[in-house]
Amino acid sequence: MKLATFKRDGSSAEEVGIFLEGKIFALPEFKDMLSLIEASTPETLRGLERRAKSAKPSDLLENFTLLAPIPRPRADIICLGLNYRDHIEEAARFNSKKFGIDMPKTVYFSKRAGEALPPFGKIPPHEDMCDSLDYEAELAVIISKNCRGVKAENAAECVFGYTIINDVSARNVQTSRKQWFFGKSLDGFCPMGPVIAAAGDFPFPPSLSVRSSVNKEPRQNSNTKFMIRQIGEIIEELSSGFELRAGDIIATGTPSGVGLGFSPPKFLRRGDEIACEIEGIGSLVNFVG
Repeated sequence: MKLATFKRDGSSAEEVGIFLEGKIFALPEFKDMLSLIEASTPETLRGLERRAKSAKPSDLLENFTLLAPIPRPRADIICLGLNYRDHIEEAARFNSKKFGIDMPKTVYFSKRAGEALPPFGKIPPHEDMCDSLDYEAELAVIISKNCRGVKAENAAECVFGYTIINDVSARNVQTSRKQWFFGKSLDGFCPMGPVIAAAGDFPFPPSLSVRSSVNKEPRQNSNTKFMIRQIGEIIEELSSGFELRAGDIIATGTPSGVGLGFSPPKFLRRGDEIACEIEGIGSLVNFVG
């Protein structure tokens, strides 16, 4: 089941619904996606899916615009850095001082996203401060409930679903500091979507292909099974120190093939089209402009 936040054509009101083969079954009982997450259990989600699949054709919307599934995250995105071995290697080639170190512990950082960029939204290039705009296709985990002290073997119970995040980065800003927050958090640097795929659609942990392209040129091509820290480990470690809350978003890192990994680097320019695709979720397309 795929869940979406959308606007009907001609309306400014945000709604949530179930995305079915290019159409939407609206769920007016929920004011937004966070409300749906907080109210949901596996049983209620199965009930919503049954309603949608048995809906009359007249109950399905055809004219709408998808927004980011969680347009305004209630907290910063929790991000993992250097969670694929091949990305560590390409990052070290780009800047060995900043990236070429052995990290025995997981690298966590936060990404400010007051408003997540929707599918087909324009990524601002911030040319006044950024000369090396980059992309990173990432699987994002949506937490289903408030949880603390979760063991890895029980982590699946805390996952609501998965979406795609493009962890857009200003590389010169990122590498000029000892931490990455500012270079990852400029306005418009968190494209998200196109939908949330329910956790029950996949085995846990999911093994999903991750790809990206720029102007139709293939760039990234990997699979989440190659993550150094898998989702269960991540949730166990984070929840050992603080409470994860319903609707929290964890971006699990990116594989090789980002702009900094090429020689010379292939950074983004105005007008570029970036597509981030994850198996079973869809394709998140955005433009630089």
